[in-house]
Amino acid sequence: MALPDRKVLGITASFAGALLPLSLITSDHFLILPIITLLIISFALYFLFTFKEMKTATMELSLLGLGFLYVPLLLIHLQMLRVLPLGKKWLFLMMVIVMAGDTAAYYIGTRFGNKKLCKRVSPNKSVEGALGGLAGSLIGALISNFTFFPELTKTDVLVTAILLGVFGQLGDLFESFLKRSFEVKDSGTIFPGHGGMLDRLDSILFAAPFAFYYAAYIFQGK
Repeated sequence: MALPDRKVLGITASFAGALLPLSLITSDHFLILPIITLLIISFALYFLFTFKEMKTATMELSLLGLGFLYVPLLLIHLQMLRVLPLGKKWLFLMMVIVMAGDTAAYYIGTRFGNKKLCKRVSPNKSVEGALGGLAGSLIGALISNFTFFPELTKTDVLVTAILLGVFGQLGDLFESFLKRSFEVKDSGTIFPGHGGMLDRLDSILFAAPFAFYYAAYIFQGK
């Protein structure tokens, strides 16, 4: 019986990772979580008994584990945020902060960017663009506060703008790091001219956990 190749394992890990968000919308956690645990152990044992080169095997297993957890584990916080009190408002706030930051960073960086932020990872990103992005995030948070989220205090506005703005940009930078390490320009072609799904979600993925934990433990704990 032929063993599955690495591509098949990667696809299987991706589908297995999709079970993580699913585990939140089903009441039968005792069914979903053991399946995920069994899959993780199965992948580990597969590599243990089929590896050829130690360094290569551990690198491939690490990449498989990252693929299993990176998107699903971070994305699950969107679902958790949604079910909080004022959850819809928090989702919109997070998206406004991140998108306003992305837009401002692009235009400020294009117009005024001189000092490279992280040249080895993303040559086009600049310190000026990053600072402009934070300013854009703050403006987005203020607009949200005055339009649809009056429950926020000025401290909430400032903290969430900085927190989500910074980690949104770091999420974008991390995805650029992944693409550069694999020598690809985009994560996919699902959106012509804009790259793959991950290119649209990279900032949201890093911002979502911080939005959830702030909303759940700081905002609600007042």
